[in-house]
Amino acid sequence: MKDSGQYDFLPLLGRGKHRNPRRGACFMELASYLAGERWSDSPTCTHRLLAHMARLVNDFTDDAQRPLLAPLIPSVIGLQSSDPRWDHELALLAAAHALPVAAESSQRSLAVGMLACERLYAEVQGRPSGSLSARTRQAFAEVPLAEKWARSFMATSRTTGSQSPGAPVIECATRSIAFACVPDPDARLRALLIEAIDLCRELSGRDAVHETRLTRDDWSPVCQPVRV
Repeated sequence: MKDSGQYDFLPLLGRGKHRNPRRGACFMELASYLAGERWSDSPTCTHRLLAHMARLVNDFTDDAQRPLLAPLIPSVIGLQSSDPRWDHELALLAAAHALPVAAESSQRSLAVGMLACERLYAEVQGRPSGSLSARTRQAFAEVPLAEKWARSFMATSRTTGSQSPGAPVIECATRSIAFACVPDPDARLRALLIEAIDLCRELSGRDAVHETRLTRDDWSPVCQPVRV
């Protein structure tokens, strides 16, 4: 990933949707513009859950720090797949990032979401029912009480749905990081998005990706610049 320090100017990204470029741009709207797609915060060039995460990270990041997300925008273009592994991996990654710093109530929600993802993911991978991936085992080791509560809840709720809880898990995770009692929530959100992009590259089989530098000419027609 490119270091934002390599840029003298970055786009002044905004929170939420924008009807057109004259009203500003969020992370994924600028991605749609750079990809040559119709102006949208849900372009087809990016996996739906990766785009969902990028929108949330964009919106939860402080205004002063949000431009530092801009160098990541070209990296999400073309990361797309219908492989169900992407849904589960992205959700588990987000939850694992948030679990150690989330409030207790959110830890419980995240742990339940992780167990639900793991149940579905085990079916996809042909793993024994009830087995956990290494990422989840490591995350639960840090908050064993949340795992215990979630297992008890799952046992009594008898949830057997077949739909991935990826989107709500990612929303809970990013919100938990943004409002956690930590000194660097913006940096943590940015680190999550960077790791998610790298994860999608790995899942897509891209060992080496040519990084396109985000030049001022790329975004200046649609987004006000801010000096870094």
